Amino acid sequence: MEKYIPLLSRKKKQRSLSNKLSWGWLYCRTMLKGETTNAIGSHLSLEKFKAIPCSFLSFICQCVLYYQCVAGMAHHAIVFTCWFLLIVPMLCQFINNHQCIYQGEERNQNFYQDGDVIVGGLFPLHYTPVTTVWSFQKKPAPTEYKYLNPRALRWMSTMTFAVMEINQRKDLLPNLTLGYHIRDSSDDIPTSLKGSLLLVNGQPDMRQGSSCAEVRRQPSPVIVGDAASGVSMAVLRTLGSFSVPLVSYFASCSCLSNKKEFPAFMRTMPSDEFQIKALAKLVHYYQWSWVGVIGVESDYARFAIQLFLKESARYNVCPAYVHFYPVTLSKDALRELMHNIQASTATVILNFSGESELQTILQECRQQNITHLQWIASEAWATSKALWVEFSDILQGTLGFAIRKAEIPNLYSYLRELNTSNIHAYNFLTEFWEETFNCQVNRSLNTHIHKEGVKNRGPCSGRESLDDVYSPYADVTQLRVSYNVYKAIYLIAHTLHDMSTCVPGEGPFQNGTCGSLNPILPWQLLSYMKRTSFTTLGEDVRFDENGDPIASYDLMNWQVAEDGSLLLVKVGFFDASLKEDRDLVINESVITWHRENKAPESVCSKSCLPGSRKARRKGEPICCFDCIPCGEGEISNQTDSIDCLRCSKETWPNQARDQCMPKTLEYLSFQEPLGIVLWAVSTFGAFLTAAVLFVFVIYRKTPVIRGNNMELSFLLLLFLCACFLIGLTFIGKPSNWLCQIRYTAFGISFALCIACILAKTIVVLMAFRATLPGSNVMKWFGPAQQRLSVILCSCVQALICIIWLTTKPPSAAYNTEFMSATIIVECNVGSELGFWCVLGYIGLLACMCFLIAFFARKLPDNYNEAKFITFSMLIFFAVWITFIPVYVSTRGKYMVAVHVFAILASAFGLLLCIFAPKCYIVLLRPEKNSKKHMMKK
Repeated sequence: MEKYIPLLSRKKKQRSLSNKLSWGWLYCRTMLKGETTNAIGSHLSLEKFKAIPCSFLSFICQCVLYYQCVAGMAHHAIVFTCWFLLIVPMLCQFINNHQCIYQGEERNQNFYQDGDVIVGGLFPLHYTPVTTVWSFQKKPAPTEYKYLNPRALRWMSTMTFAVMEINQRKDLLPNLTLGYHIRDSSDDIPTSLKGSLLLVNGQPDMRQGSSCAEVRRQPSPVIVGDAASGVSMAVLRTLGSFSVPLVSYFASCSCLSNKKEFPAFMRTMPSDEFQIKALAKLVHYYQWSWVGVIGVESDYARFAIQLFLKESARYNVCPAYVHFYPVTLSKDALRELMHNIQASTATVILNFSGESELQTILQECRQQNITHLQWIASEAWATSKALWVEFSDILQGTLGFAIRKAEIPNLYSYLRELNTSNIHAYNFLTEFWEETFNCQVNRSLNTHIHKEGVKNRGPCSGRESLDDVYSPYADVTQLRVSYNVYKAIYLIAHTLHDMSTCVPGEGPFQNGTCGSLNPILPWQLLSYMKRTSFTTLGEDVRFDENGDPIASYDLMNWQVAEDGSLLLVKVGFFDASLKEDRDLVINESVITWHRENKAPESVCSKSCLPGSRKARRKGEPICCFDCIPCGEGEISNQTDSIDCLRCSKETWPNQARDQCMPKTLEYLSFQEPLGIVLWAVSTFGAFLTAAVLFVFVIYRKTPVIRGNNMELSFLLLLFLCACFLIGLTFIGKPSNWLCQIRYTAFGISFALCIACILAKTIVVLMAFRATLPGSNVMKWFGPAQQRLSVILCSCVQALICIIWLTTKPPSAAYNTEFMSATIIVECNVGSELGFWCVLGYIGLLACMCFLIAFFARKLPDNYNEAKFITFSMLIFFAVWITFIPVYVSTRGKYMVAVHVFAILASAFGLLLCIFAPKCYIVLLRPEKNSKKHMMKK
């Protein structure tokens, strides 16, 4: 065995097929006869070996295996078996190199026209495959489909029309003729892959013994298709390695823009990236923040929904639910979808699918009475009139973005040329005719339709005409996808024209070489296509670096025409070439809504009005929130505000808390009721004091007046009148000078009053002490000393006030520290120490008066004034002791009112307690106003 190892190792090197066969055959014979490698060269020649049939070689292989096993050489058998398993298919191909075996069924369901360049086409003429389970006990039957798509047939015819139109032109491809090879992709990946391989290889001749080079239909260097993004991706992954260009007219998945994964892809259909931006802006425009999103299980829907969720998040739009459903909806899948829709409060639903998948969903919605939804259509079904016939009540008011519409001249007449005389040319046309007119052509049976009564159709009369019925095939009012097909053919034509007019040395390839036209190399064609731009039907067609066209969409609204048919009304547009704030334009006045003729609301939580803020609910999407009123001193002037803004110190929120208003100035004014009351009481107190003084002046010579130190009484009445009038300085808008006068006058006037009372009390006490034998105290406290004591006591208070005014005087201040709608205009005391020293000194004098009056309380009643002074001091203390905590705890005008009240209460207490008894005797009991009565004990 060691002798054959070098021979096996040499097989790993690349050799010609003849060498491989020669070495293999010699090795086989050597092992069969047990000869060594030295005898290899003297055996059968290669020419004789070629005549050995493949079946005979297989028999030899089996014999060798048996021989090796019997001989106990298992390792020889393993090596030999592996070699034969690899070489036998190669040998068979080499021997039968003039034969080609077609792997598949011959089906005549395609359009073909010969030409110099054959453009391939894939269109989903059929959809919704019939579910079958293959047992492989017999040859599987071809897949059958439930529905035929007349729109796809129009797309096919548009391609043939564009090819015909280009071939008739003298300015475009004058030296080349275009042909086409169009196949049905059935919106199915296996069918599409098979069709694409037939397009790029050319359909082989089915005659026995024909060569693979002998094809009935030429290969296509470029394919126009497919409609579905998922199908296009599958085709690209198959043909992408060969750089065969695929130009799609309807595949919009943004994933196809990835040039690393799909380098050979181009399209005349805008990418979903732009459609998604348009849909997100539409949802945001109508403030639909709670939207249901559903889509079919496909790459198109999966990528589109992923982009929509990302883009809509910029506008705070939340998905109420995201649900993917299979292409073929089972009862369980349908039940789950309906449950999600019914359980949600969202009234707007966005669907990414084709019209075929949506039919089943709409039928179930009707059965379960789910007819309140506002549907938003993706471009895949935004103009699908087929859905309207059965579901007009559900889809009325639908909004959706459709690709740009165009009017293709002469296409309508071209489509109308289809009649009973030419429908026999292709099975596609026969099937369409049978479905449109519900009859049978030549007793044929349309095997793609599985409905009751199909076999009972009568024969076609031959008088059928497309003018008598409506068919999406002949409807040219919404040429959108058809226009994309038209542009795709013109893209290929302009590319070939550029290649044919290329000047050698100025080409795009190495050394300035031009692209080859015979044969056409797909990779060169793709290179030219990416550089091509042209104008057709007034539109400038150009492509970006990803092979995508410039996006432009029409916003369509589904409305009811007078005859009940679908009226697609353009109510706006989206143009990606415009600025972001101007790319979406909507004419709301022409929109018809699903219900109540107004835009529906679809929110998880209603918008928070100005004056409140959003508080997100824990564990729920950002669109679900509660509205919390703004706090004190805060506003929100926008709808759905996240935070409240605090007003400045000079402003305050209005009642709605959506605007900061200038604060009102607050002070104790003469116009408000409280100010009026205090002003009136102060004036009354002053007049009452003046009246008492007037009585005292008139009756100054009477014993009662003269016996109570008339001079000090006059001074006390004057100072009490000043105290009443000083209360008026606390009313009105404070100013710096008024604040300084207010506190200074208050302190000095009350100090004078208390000083006078103190002097009167001392006089009373000393007067009775002087009656004692040997007492001469009165000479030390005569009238001069009394006046001097009043002056000295007042000077101390004046000195305190002067120091206060010179160091840190009172001043007017605008207090904004308090959370209220007003700015408090108040007098700032300046020095707190100065203010409390003034009050403290008054309190000190009052305490001295109280003590002295208390000591003199047991003097004779008829002349004793001390008990009245004692009582007045008690009232004085009660007022000012109560004043202190109340004053400290209040703010604004009420603090001022407390101060005024304390002044008036203490002044009235002094006036009434000291002078009311005397006035009573003088005015009402004059008989007691005599020296005799006063001298009584």
